[in-house]
Amino acid sequence: MKNLFIIIAICLFLPTVSKSQYLEFGVIGGFSTYSGDLNPTTQRISHGEFRYSVGGFLRYNLGSYFTAKFAVSAGRLSARDYDSLDPARKARNLQFKSTFIENALSLEYNILGYDPIFMTKRVSPYIFAGIGMVYFNPKALYNGEWVELQPLNTEGQGLPEFPARKPYKKVAIAFPFGFGLKVALSNKFNIGFEAGVRKTTTDYIDDVSTTYVADEIMNETLGPISFQLANRSGIRKETGDIRGNPESNDWYAIGGLTMSYNLSSSNKYGKRKRRGIGCPTF
Repeated sequence: MKNLFIIIAICLFLPTVSKSQYLEFGVIGGFSTYSGDLNPTTQRISHGEFRYSVGGFLRYNLGSYFTAKFAVSAGRLSARDYDSLDPARKARNLQFKSTFIENALSLEYNILGYDPIFMTKRVSPYIFAGIGMVYFNPKALYNGEWVELQPLNTEGQGLPEFPARKPYKKVAIAFPFGFGLKVALSNKFNIGFEAGVRKTTTDYIDDVSTTYVADEIMNETLGPISFQLANRSGIRKETGDIRGNPESNDWYAIGGLTMSYNLSSSNKYGKRKRRGIGCPTF
């Protein structure tokens, strides 16, 4: 009797799984923005300039409610103190722009369930969370040209006088999370919207994190370009003067419209269903 119940349970469960699991690939295009030391205000929820982002993704739909997704995104982040509403930041006069490339793996939860293959659940909001890696490369404008900031060690990285300040890497871990909406146009095509923020393990997407190094040390040790891009305020700075906030890492956000194509159809699964899985009849 116990074995009979197991067989019945398997027969009921397997068709549901086989109908629900399928691959889907798509694209996303929209906006990107950053939140960090060059925010226009001192409030954490403020952000830098809105820029563009594009990307592609591959989803493996595990069922009506859960989806695993691998995504590659690229775009631009930027901000400048000139636009700040805070007088101290406006006087600091720093700026940056950076291209970013992100690879991320996340898990989505379809709140209402989503089944475009059989068109039984055609619309669902969803939430997601995951982990990824992001490449960035902050630059600033100097004499009409955009100059890479990381090699300039604008906060004294690598100097023997500051052994704790190591040159930062241009790759960091990112933790994406957010929400979206999926709509099935047919059993093949989907459209939607997605927006999410990324918490990172770096405070240098904008090349700003901690305190100034004295102007004389910067100019004499690292050179005039490093000195001028480290301190653009026109005011003499001493070692220890506040430049950024090392207590909080940088964030960024990506959002946009999505379009995707399902690599399976209801006809394909219908054929599987008609062949059956060999379950006994009683």
